[in-house]
This record gives sequence, C-alpha cells and structure tokens, in this order.
Amino acid sequence: MEAFRFARPEALYLLLLIPLVVGLLLLAHRNRQKALDRFGERQLVNHLIPDFSLARTRYKAWMFSIALALQIFVVAGPQFGAKLETVQRKGIEIMVALDVSNSMNAQDISPSRLEMAKMALARLVDNLSDDRIGLVVFAGKSYVQLPITSDYPSAKMFLQTVETGMVQTQGTAIGSAIDMCRRSFSSQEDINRAIIVITDGENHEDDAVQAAQAAAQAGIKVYTVGMGTAKGAPVPTKAGQLNNFIKDKDGNVVISKIDEASLAQIARAGDGAYIPGNNIRSGINQLVQEISSIDKAEFEAKIYKDYEDRFVLLESLVLLLLLLEMFVLARKNPRLAAFDIFTRKKADKDLFIQPTD
Repeated sequence: MEAFRFARPEALYLLLLIPLVVGLLLLAHRNRQKALDRFGERQLVNHLIPDFSLARTRYKAWMFSIALALQIFVVAGPQFGAKLETVQRKGIEIMVALDVSNSMNAQDISPSRLEMAKMALARLVDNLSDDRIGLVVFAGKSYVQLPITSDYPSAKMFLQTVETGMVQTQGTAIGSAIDMCRRSFSSQEDINRAIIVITDGENHEDDAVQAAQAAAQAGIKVYTVGMGTAKGAPVPTKAGQLNNFIKDKDGNVVISKIDEASLAQIARAGDGAYIPGNNIRSGINQLVQEISSIDKAEFEAKIYKDYEDRFVLLESLVLLLLLLEMFVLARKNPRLAAFDIFTRKKADKDLFIQPTD
C-alpha cells in the first residue's frame, strides 16, 4: 500500500477556522429565522413570501463550509508515494571511497577539501541515471557508509551526513578503502564496475597501487579524484576552525599538500584515470565521460517511487460545491417550483379555515 503524507502539514492548522466559520453561518441563519418570526406565524409568513427558503440558506452554508475544509486539505498538499518498486535498469555499479581524514579539513580550496568533495559527489549523483552507487568512508580504516543502491535520493542524504572524525582511526589508508569497495559490490557477475577514490592523496598506511592492481585484475576500473593544491594549507584541528591547526612534534604547523603523482599512479594501476577535483564542473564532466565509456549491463533495481501530488479530485469537489453554492439561491425560481427538494409542501387546509355550509 502506498504511503500518504501532506507536503505542507502546517496548513492543516487552518482547519481550526472551520468551527468559527460554521458558527458565524449558523448565527446568521438563526438571525434570519428570528427576523421572520417577528412578522408572524411561520406557516403564514411562508405563504406571504413563498419564494424565500430558509432551508436553502442553511444548505448554502454547509456547502461553503465543506468546500472551505476541502480547500485547506488541497493547500496542505496531499501526496502518495514512497512505494518500493522493482525496475529493470541498464548501467554499471560504482563504489565511491571518500577520504574523511583530518587533512580533508584543509581550506586550500573553498570551503574545504571535504565540502568540495561532497559537492562534487552530489553533482555526480545528479548525472547518473541507471547505475548503482555505494559509498565507503575512510581514514586509517574503512567503513561502508551506503551499500550499493539505485536509490539516488538516499545516496545524497547519506552524503550530507559525512564529516571528518566519523572514522576514529586517523590516517589515510587508500589501499584499504579500495579493497573495501571491491568487496562491497553486488554478487551479480555480468556487470561492469568502477571505484572512484576521492582524496588529497596523502597515503601513509598501505600499498594503494597494489590494491588498485588487484581491482583491475578483477575487472574493476579505479579512478582517483584529487582534492587540494600543490601549495597546500594548514589542517584545522576541527572542521570550520580557522586559528587552531594541527602541529608536528616540534610545534610546527603541518602543511597538507595534494599528492597528484601518487593518485595518478594509483589510477594507472587500476586501469582508470586521475581527475583533478578542484574545479567541480570540469572534473565531474570528465568523470562522467569516463564512466559513460564503460559497457553497461541489465540488472534489477529496487527503488522508492517519489511522492506525487494527488489534489485534483479534492479541488474538483471544491469547485463543484462552490458552483452549487453559487447557483442555489435563497429565493426559489418559480419555474422550478415543481422540483423543490429543499422544503416540504403543506396542504392549504392547514393554513386556511374551510368554508362551512
């Protein structure tokens, strides 16, 4: 069964106005009744002004109130969706290894290396159509942040939660991250795969070239995206700090620089390509072109169907009620008197004295 929600649930507070509107309409109806009662007996007044109907004014009030309530539901934006569906797609599988070590807080590119990397990844996801994607975060160790999936909105949601410090073991173990990505693909055999490593390239932990070679031997291409500049920048102790930087054992501020030579070597070993990531547009365009050149295969994917607006029926009912309210007049139409559905006819004998012999 499809899930239901309101896009703007705060608009439902307007329903609190409905009792007030109904109360005012009922008060106006009662005042009209009292005004007629002052003229004399009800049945007699009805014959004196046969074209007027209190019942019609009451029905008009209820139609307006119901139309107003339905319009509030329309404004709240009723939606159905979030339905898990199995679809056929033709693409490849991509695992992204994102560096979250402290050096990614360096601000030699604005706003920081990590934030620039996240923006580049978000743009990459926007350019995907039928591919699966997963996310591994790494520093001294590697962890799967998002298993391989075709659910792009979830991928971008998980990406927003990434920050430095989420991996307790510091360092930059690129080789471990590549191995983790290689183990995180699906079990489907007839599909091509790629690993994208986004990092500043300062690998201090393992043999990333050997890991890239192992991936290439398994038919997986390895691409590297470099974040940072050759000039480098000091590394804040925490994300966003400007004046407190990491220092070495001698008390000197550590300057972190991108290692493009190592990243290019890793990409060559992985039968991929090195792509500078400081310019998001050109870098992502090049990366998308590289990925697009990989042969695609068919696979089944489970995705969540997006929420869809479903207000047309309610809006139609609102228009119908307002049209009825507009055409139902307080005064009767003599030509339609035979079709009076609002009042009951009374026999004349109830109102007049019958002549006697």
